[in-house]
Amino acid sequence: MRIRYFAWLKHRVGCAEEVLEPPAEVATLATLKLWLAERHPGFAEALASPGVVRCAVNQEYVPEDVPLRPGDEVAFFPPVTGG
Repeated sequence: MRIRYFAWLKHRVGCAEEVLEPPAEVATLATLKLWLAERHPGFAEALASPGVVRCAVNQEYVPEDVPLRPGDEVAFFPPVTGG
């Protein structure tokens, strides 16, 4: 599974992208977020405020209960604002 971090999240995590094989119990976006928060304290801090981090799986916004599959690309990024 390819995990991508954008904007200030990549600085909090320490990388822009990583390829991981989560354990079997990480079956949804919600459980992936919890697992990644254990691995990266900076990511856990970012998730502490609801709405600060957006998520997409395979370049589509999805609910947190979406099932994940090996080979998925999951992206985390802050909301985008325009001016």
